[in-house]
Amino acid sequence: MNKHIVVGLSGGVDSAVTAWLLKDKGFKVTGLFMKNWEDEDDDEFCTSKQDLIDAVSVSEKIGIDIEVVNFAKEYKEKVFSLFISGLEKGITPNPDILCNSEIKFEAFLNHAIKMGASKIATGHYANVFEKNGLHFLSKGFDGTKDQSYFLHRLNQSQLAKSVFPLGGLLKSDVRDLAKKHSLHNHDRKDSTGICFIGERPFADFISQYIKKTPGSIINEDGKEIGKHNGVNFYTIGQRQGLNIGGTKTGNGLPWFVLDKNNKNNTLLVGQGHDHPLLQSDGLSANDMHWISGKPPRLNWVYSAKTRYRQMDAPCEIDSYVKDNCSIMFGQKQWAITPGQSVVIYESNVCLGGGYIKKAIS
Repeated sequence: MNKHIVVGLSGGVDSAVTAWLLKDKGFKVTGLFMKNWEDEDDDEFCTSKQDLIDAVSVSEKIGIDIEVVNFAKEYKEKVFSLFISGLEKGITPNPDILCNSEIKFEAFLNHAIKMGASKIATGHYANVFEKNGLHFLSKGFDGTKDQSYFLHRLNQSQLAKSVFPLGGLLKSDVRDLAKKHSLHNHDRKDSTGICFIGERPFADFISQYIKKTPGSIINEDGKEIGKHNGVNFYTIGQRQGLNIGGTKTGNGLPWFVLDKNNKNNTLLVGQGHDHPLLQSDGLSANDMHWISGKPPRLNWVYSAKTRYRQMDAPCEIDSYVKDNCSIMFGQKQWAITPGQSVVIYESNVCLGGGYIKKAIS
């Protein structure tokens, strides 16, 4: 049996503990640091250099070899270009999902196989199990960290060659293990947001790639109450960055983006998190991907989420035709956003998902 596993070492505590656990179980472990973005290497917000230093330090502490591979070209072509294209069309794509299916479990996996590995491992909080010849993806034990949402586009071949050692652990357990075994990044802050944007303001970064086209911010009465820099810089449900007075006007509630009109270049806003126009009964989605290779049955109660930081909501798959489907929820859902992913579950098992086309009221 080939016991060689290549671990994606990012410099963070999760991938570090992943490598340590596999080495402790007797596997031959090699670390692989993926460089997916290099445009802002000298930017104050770019952490790639420190990430590499931390990854090398971890590999030395654990006692494994590490290799650096540059996937920046593949990332730009298969992830970033689609992200920008989506924004230009007025939708809000999730590049982390594309990164997993196209880079981490495609380019990285292929590279690891060429290195002689039988499988790859990452620090995702999720689980893989096999039943009746099929591979299934299920939620991580830590409900606050479960990352199956980001992995829902993986296929049978990718799951068969993937290992997620943190799937049965709590985040606190992972940090404790790192500290116990003197891994220096045991208390390193978790990375947040989109990897190539980092901590920098979203609009500032995107304006390098999308031209600003100022337009009107209007309320439900059609009255202009502010100006925006371009509808592509905003998303449904957004509260921050509107610059229209916050709670100082109208009924005292904060303003939220209710809708975007690309044709007229207007942004519709309303007050209150629970505004009726932010509530939807269902959605239509396209480019559906099912992990098992075939769609689940219709008119059966599943659960789904339309964004990562969201509780699962009971739902039914109302119709399914040629990778397009409509999904109806038992209760209204907040700020369903075109371009984002809807991910469907049966109990703790992730069935798959697709890209949201529009909300259904």
